[in-house]
Order: sequence, then C-alpha cells, then structure tokens
Amino acid sequence: MPDREQEQEELQETDAERRARRARFLRELNEAKELRDRVQPRRARAARMRQQMRMRTFRW
Repeated sequence: MPDREQEQEELQETDAERRARRARFLRELNEAKELRDRVQPRRARAARMRQQMRMRTFRW
C-alpha cells in the first residue's frame, strides 16, 4: 500500500502554499468588496455609517 501513503503526502500542502492561497483569497475578497461598493454607493455609504457607529460605541 505505498501508493496510498504517497497520495496522502501529496494531498498535504505546505504552510507556504496555504498562506499563498489564503493571501490570494483575501485579495480577491477585498476586490469583490470594492467592486460592490462602486456598484452600490448608497448601500456602501450606509454600511460605512453603521460601522462608524459601531466603532463609536465600542468600549476599548
């Protein structure tokens, strides 16, 4: 059964690969949020206002 062990090793990704994949995901997520903000400026402004209110009432 050495073939199965080789498959397990190939399936496990290195930390560097995982970090690179996560960084790519976060970049794409940020781009999607920016696009949504440009497409729906009123909703984006309302969301910013809600976030500001949340931060204003947050206790440090």
